[in-house]
Amino acid sequence: MDINLDQVMGLLENNASEAENILNDPAQVNSILAQLEDKLKEIPGVGEPISNLLLMIDMVKGYVTKQYDKVSPKVVALMLGSFIYFVKKDDLIPDSIPLLGAADDLLVLGLALKLSENELKEFKKWRKAQNKKNTKQQ
Repeated sequence: MDINLDQVMGLLENNASEAENILNDPAQVNSILAQLEDKLKEIPGVGEPISNLLLMIDMVKGYVTKQYDKVSPKVVALMLGSFIYFVKKDDLIPDSIPLLGAADDLLVLGLALKLSENELKEFKKWRKAQNKKNTKQQ
């Protein structure tokens, strides 16, 4: 099967159009994000950590926007600290070194994920309940 750039661009534009229609509906956006997490888990070897990273990002956003406060500020600071380390330029191993450059970033994120595992499980339960509640209200 041949796929060309125009076909891919057309698909992306159609989905972007659909996304614009639901962008102001937090329940639908949250549903898409939950589905994305589930889908990512199916990717062998890397799916679960990526899925949990998205969950961690969502939890920090929920805490900052005061939508979710059932987590210790220290845990949120740990998560945000791992994000800061990931994006800053002065790492233990410079990002310019192929493969190894990302290793320390991934190690820091992985450790933050591991240390916040229980809080992430609770957040996921809470978010699922919120999605159900929002769906019923529509």
